[in-house]
Amino acid sequence: MKKPVSKRIAGILNLTVFMIVTLSCSKLPAGQTEITKWQYGKKGAVSITYDDGSINQFLKAVPVMNRLNMPGTFFINTGSIPGSEYQGKFIGRPVKDIIKETRTIPTGRDNIYERASAARFLGYRGTSEYFTKAGAMIDAGKYEEAYKIIDDLYKKVNSGEFKPETAARRVNSRENVLTWDMIRTYASQGHEFASHMVTHPYMAALDEPNMLYELEKSREEILNKLGPEYTFSAECPYGTEDERAMEYAHRFYPALRNRMPEVFLEELNRASRKSPVSSDLEYVQWQRGATTKTPMPMMKAWIDTAAAGNNIWLVLVIHGVDGIGWEALTIESIEEYFQYMKSKENDLWVATFADAAKYMRERMNSNVKSSVNKDKITIDLTHSLDISLYNIPLTLKSYVRPGWKKVVVKQGTEVKQLSTQKEGNETYVLYQAIPNGGNIEISGV
Repeated sequence: MKKPVSKRIAGILNLTVFMIVTLSCSKLPAGQTEITKWQYGKKGAVSITYDDGSINQFLKAVPVMNRLNMPGTFFINTGSIPGSEYQGKFIGRPVKDIIKETRTIPTGRDNIYERASAARFLGYRGTSEYFTKAGAMIDAGKYEEAYKIIDDLYKKVNSGEFKPETAARRVNSRENVLTWDMIRTYASQGHEFASHMVTHPYMAALDEPNMLYELEKSREEILNKLGPEYTFSAECPYGTEDERAMEYAHRFYPALRNRMPEVFLEELNRASRKSPVSSDLEYVQWQRGATTKTPMPMMKAWIDTAAAGNNIWLVLVIHGVDGIGWEALTIESIEEYFQYMKSKENDLWVATFADAAKYMRERMNSNVKSSVNKDKITIDLTHSLDISLYNIPLTLKSYVRPGWKKVVVKQGTEVKQLSTQKEGNETYVLYQAIPNGGNIEISGV
């Protein structure tokens, strides 16, 4: 018995709809390749950074990180490390001439930087705190307040209110017992060491010769003691974002935690209250300072936020550890926090500051081309950056033929057999590749 015409038409329409749905769900072309936003295809990234190089960062925190396979970045003051070639000094005319000049000429825009730069090296105890106070005012753009602080300093120097500082006192006041041999050991374990300048100054308060000394000599010290790999990152102390200081610092270091001006990156510093999830840029660097006043639930919520999105780079800033250093976190809180971070490892890439910065830049400056024949997919991955600096692997996601359950991925002499994965109806493989490292070949097993 024949079906009514209306039902036959309905059947044809249903078949048409089925075909359209099937076509809309058809597989992506084999060979189509994308660079995942973060390494290993993770949803977010975290960099654990430490400032100042206080000893318990290494004796207490590093063993926890090593056990959990988490690398860290340590911004160190090179002048405080025994055996360093360059210590703090004033670059300029004799300080006695500056002191004499302050008796008759008040501090102003024309001389504030020289006088502030000399303040820590006048040969008297207690003058450094005036430099720090003036530096904070300059960093905040409050120049009139800075002038008053520096005038007050030199007035007291001229009236003999400070006691002389002896060389023996300066040596004995060192609290940092971190050594270069220790640093080399920790670096060999996968941790990054980076510049926090020679003496931890307010960079915004320095004149050009002294600013250059801090930037150049800290970099040179690290280069000579550790090698060029560790001259990529830096952090100018006190989290300064002073335009003048940033202009000089970027001449020496490719990546500053203070500021990384990239068109694809939104930066939210430690003081920012803006939610990182509201950013519509490709990446957002979200800095958070973990201090003794930060509740553990809040710190864990930072991790959750980074793990839930796909463009957030959480940069944690830690100073003291277990009683030593500014705002020292207890080792128990560090253990709890890092264990919680470890529990999110399926979604989070824990990377050094340098590696995360390099990955973003490599990805945003890379070009991917692919060609396909019956038995093989060939991928060409290149970027336009300096390969001596930007040479870490990128994670590629290549769609392959649906029948390929396992594949062999070859680049140069590196050969790996990997299992494919499913994403709806699509079959793909995730793998690491070196940009500019030669063609990548994928074949089914």
